[in-house]
Amino acid sequence: MPRSAFGNKLLTKSYRWNPIIARMTRWPLIGKFIDNWLFRGDDILFLTRDKLIPVNQSVALPGQMCLPSQVVEHFINQTDYHWIMNECICREGLQCKDYPRDLGCLFLGEAAVKINPALGRRVSKEEAIAHARKCREAGLVHMIGRNKLDAVWLDVGPGGKLLTVCNCCPCCCIWKNLPLLSPEIANKVTRLPGVKVFVNDQCTGCGACAEKVCFAGAIRMYDQLAVINETLCKGCGRCVDACDQGAINISFNNERFLQDTISRIHQAVDLS
Repeated sequence: MPRSAFGNKLLTKSYRWNPIIARMTRWPLIGKFIDNWLFRGDDILFLTRDKLIPVNQSVALPGQMCLPSQVVEHFINQTDYHWIMNECICREGLQCKDYPRDLGCLFLGEAAVKINPALGRRVSKEEAIAHARKCREAGLVHMIGRNKLDAVWLDVGPGGKLLTVCNCCPCCCIWKNLPLLSPEIANKVTRLPGVKVFVNDQCTGCGACAEKVCFAGAIRMYDQLAVINETLCKGCGRCVDACDQGAINISFNNERFLQDTISRIHQAVDLS
């Protein structure tokens, strides 16, 4: 049976327990169980914000600029099944005050039509594209890929036919627990292929890039300078926006990042 509206409310109310559960994944037996139950087969990518690609340095497809959001639009156009949730369970669960709670996840694929209608609605391709654009305009960052956790909490399947497009804020996203998770689970969430975020010599050590900005805990201050942990960084680019000194840069070292990302997601989720 699909997840009931009442069950969803209970899940939302228990959201504050997520950090405790995340820490438990570091206990070998419990971690292995949670990994198999909620994350088996996952491949999830955070998309870098479009506006962070300099026009004069962009990687381009013939005749157009290549933007990370095109990954989302590609998959919206690839399937006839589009579902928008009524609310973001993360922001609702933590009573977010900085970002819209009513901009919920977008689910694509055949399994999405099995979601309880009390939790959202099926939409057209045009409505799905407009929703994704509205999320970006609100300052949210897309996360896209196969996430078994969603198939489990929504009680739909098969999981291989459900594509998740989360619209994440830095303060409430469930993935802000990444530093607490076991490496086996955390490493299933990655940045776009070829993306690199780095600090230049204009850093003044103000800490604006780290405080309430990096959900992945990838930025630390050492000797009054920002240092980015490349292993933890997911390449979302929020730190670039947060730095008034222009001390953080982002580069795309893979000219085929769009094609490679799309191919990788196609291997994880069947939208035929």
